[in-house]
Amino acid sequence: MQESVPNVSAVQATFVATLVDEWHRLGLRDAVICPGSRSTPLSVAFAQHGGVAVHVRIDERSAAFFALGRALRTRRPVAIVVTSGTAAAEVHAAVAEADLAGVALMVLTADRPPELHGVGAPQTIDQQHLYGNKVRLYEEPGVARLDASTSWRPLAGRLWRHAAGVTNPPGPVHLNAAFVEPLLSAPLGLPPSLEDVVAATAPAYPPAPIDVGGQRVLCVVGAGTSPETIRAAHDAHWVVLGDATAAGSLAYADPLVRHDEIWSTLRPDVIVRLGGVPASKSLAQRLATSGVAVIALEGARSVADPDAVVTRRIAGTIDASLAAHRGDATFAAMWREASESLGRELEEWCDGHFDEILVARLVVRAANAARCDLVVGSSMPIRDVEWWGETREGGVYANRGANGIDGVVSTFLGVAQGSSAIGLVGDVTMLHDVSALVEDPGRSTSAVLVVSDNAGGGIFSFLAQARQLPSAQFDELFATPRRHDLAELARAFGHHGETATNATELRAALDDGLRRRGLSVVVARVPERAHNVVRHEELNALVARWWSRR
Repeated sequence: MQESVPNVSAVQATFVATLVDEWHRLGLRDAVICPGSRSTPLSVAFAQHGGVAVHVRIDERSAAFFALGRALRTRRPVAIVVTSGTAAAEVHAAVAEADLAGVALMVLTADRPPELHGVGAPQTIDQQHLYGNKVRLYEEPGVARLDASTSWRPLAGRLWRHAAGVTNPPGPVHLNAAFVEPLLSAPLGLPPSLEDVVAATAPAYPPAPIDVGGQRVLCVVGAGTSPETIRAAHDAHWVVLGDATAAGSLAYADPLVRHDEIWSTLRPDVIVRLGGVPASKSLAQRLATSGVAVIALEGARSVADPDAVVTRRIAGTIDASLAAHRGDATFAAMWREASESLGRELEEWCDGHFDEILVARLVVRAANAARCDLVVGSSMPIRDVEWWGETREGGVYANRGANGIDGVVSTFLGVAQGSSAIGLVGDVTMLHDVSALVEDPGRSTSAVLVVSDNAGGGIFSFLAQARQLPSAQFDELFATPRRHDLAELARAFGHHGETATNATELRAALDDGLRRRGLSVVVARVPERAHNVVRHEELNALVARWWSRR
């Protein structure tokens, strides 16, 4: 009697069920699903597995940044499923961010089979290598065949390892899978696993062979630097300066290095770099003109060096063994005392001014007090937190790969999912990603999004264009002021929305929001953009006066 041949729908259902099963074995716990017909096999496989949390989002661009936020928070790959056509193209911005930031994003795009390409079939575009060199691995297995079933689990393993950074720097991967109709079928028996579970995360790198014992060491850390690394550097009497995401780094680095008199006293013997690039141009300029060795320590992520200041690169990481090569403890104490003293000076001066700088300081303080995650938007929020905020004590996240404002609200909601978090963004960033508000974060989430509303793109007021163009033309082309009621906008989507016009109201709104379930949007009404330029000038003058009195 001749055996029946499984139909192609059952085979492709088995194919995707095998992928999901293998990814779960390797450590996948989150999948973001965007509704679509051609992606039905993938979506159903995730939904029926039971071991992977499924987050459904209707906007692919927002969904991709939500997935990126989950990957940032969990430090493991997160899958996103989209259907064919322009849906796949919508993910591109998040892929670019994940590439540059080293975030493990598994992009799973459904495609039409080969016979439907080039013949005018609807919702069909060329998805081959859609994201170019921005992905660590591209796989296109074609329509699933039962005789290829032994390759399915190895395929899943390759994608996982390339995303997680087991064999290369972590980052996005792309599986473009073709499916034929009918799209829905029950899977057959899954092929067995052929190997033990491989490492779910990037391998440990050995301690860096670096000897800076007794020297005045300045360690500049950027995005992607772990809290454990920062603690080890502190324990070794290194002075740690970092960007807003570097929890535990010394506060007020930018104003301290900005002034020649301060820098001449606090100048290091050697500079060590890790991770991405901090937002401070003043710090970058000091690195470029310091005249001392700049050593890049590289583990899973290479050290960004746009100004070509690195004089030596060393493979390895910092851990507790660094204590054997401690730096100059007196130098570290000088920096720490200067930071604490300046913090007291700023506290006295900032309290009477409800503006973007005070908002940033209050947001950092609230996140520290609540021991919750903090997500910071690009442009001025990231700078105000880095330059004028207290030392960040908990997890801090930001899209610091490509540094765009695209998808920041979605990234925030991805980080906040199932926990508590505070976000700080500008009004333009909020409007740019307003589709993120369509989704309900659920009862397991307490998310407070603070919008610093200065009626436009504030960072442009710091650029030469603001001085060189007529004000009306500058506003039209760059500042782009909008007069939307953002609190009302949040309420229109079913979220809590309120406005804060002073520090007391903002503190109360932050406290209430963290006690509330779901998303709360707090719009901080601050002076318009030009005020922030003046405030930065005043604060820098204050720093100079403070130092001269010491």
